[in-house]
Amino acid sequence: MKLSFEKGFFAPLPVLIIGTYDADGTPNAMNAAWGGQVGMTQLSLSLSPSHKTTENIRLNREFTVAYATADQIAACDYVGIVSGNKTADKLERCGLTVTRSDKVNAPVIDQLPVTIECRVIDIQEEFGETRVVAEIVGLKADESVLTDGKVDYSKAGFVIYDTAVKCYRTVGGSVAAARSAGKKFE
Repeated sequence: MKLSFEKGFFAPLPVLIIGTYDADGTPNAMNAAWGGQVGMTQLSLSLSPSHKTTENIRLNREFTVAYATADQIAACDYVGIVSGNKTADKLERCGLTVTRSDKVNAPVIDQLPVTIECRVIDIQEEFGETRVVAEIVGLKADESVLTDGKVDYSKAGFVIYDTAVKCYRTVGGSVAAARSAGKKFE
């Protein structure tokens, strides 16, 4: 028997580390789970209007999105716990270093192996949230996480956020080839 619940959840949610610069050029990052890819060339984020990151995105209209990894989960969690509005050096405090992106005015976090570089298309204020839609203008990936020139999830160590029990989980191995497993029903 299936039970009914008052609140639903959407899973899996990526653990995204959003990188920005403030007006003084200080790097900032936050942990966000409410985001995803829209088609092949865009992504969308839902952020609180009060976040330092949201302010920086409004200012610069460019940002980076890195995927949190299991080996950096403490630092990735920390940038979500501590506000850039109160702690300007939070990246330094948790041992994260940055390199300036060559495509957008935003930091690339050196310790995270995959980063998407983004330019804002639209910012919408709805239902007490700020929705950011951005064009993907570049992707950076460490060679260590590539197989045949493509990002290999099993090497990258990506994590997802489990909203049901509020924990981080690792992304598992492959279960079947896409657009192939179902052919047995043809």
